[in-house]
Amino acid sequence: MTARLVMLRHAATGWNEAGILQGRTDRPLSPAGAAQAARWRLPENLAPSDDEASFSSPLVRCRETARLMGLRPAIEPDLIETAWGQWEGRRLADIRAADPEGLARRERAGLDFHPPDGESARQVQARVAPFLARRAAAGGTAVAVTHRGVIRAVYALAVRWDMTGPPPDKLRDGCAQVFSLGEGGFPAVSALNRPLFEAPGGP
Repeated sequence: MTARLVMLRHAATGWNEAGILQGRTDRPLSPAGAAQAARWRLPENLAPSDDEASFSSPLVRCRETARLMGLRPAIEPDLIETAWGQWEGRRLADIRAADPEGLARRERAGLDFHPPDGESARQVQARVAPFLARRAAAGGTAVAVTHRGVIRAVYALAVRWDMTGPPPDKLRDGCAQVFSLGEGGFPAVSALNRPLFEAPGGP
């Protein structure tokens, strides 16, 4: 049975707008982010197969995004954002300015890059793998409202990107990233950067 996973990043929070690393910090959507999410709708051909095929990270910014889009997702703990450890609540630019050589050394680790007390993309891939396998076995089209770190980790697995340089494709916000799921849940890119339609009469 063919299985697809449509992955969406949540709409903006105040910390997104300020360039602050959030990770597991549970910040709500900003007023602008809430208005943004209220306008988003999935293209008809990317809608979930049934009422049990919508999923969300447990963090409020994803749950709010899903609700405002008209989805009624099940909470999936494995879709939570990458943990940024001691760097949560800080700006990456400030971290780089304070220790440029240290950050560059960490970035050269690619998939194994992780902040102090944080999580690597490779660890995110391992965490998400059981969810991908369950969706592959279920078949049909599932929708997951999640986070940039999770989507990038799945994308890296699909295209075999080791994260040591720029990604082969830029993943844009306000878009759906679509993956087909093979045996065991291994992802392959189906379509990238599919714009979310705006609801008629939205703000």
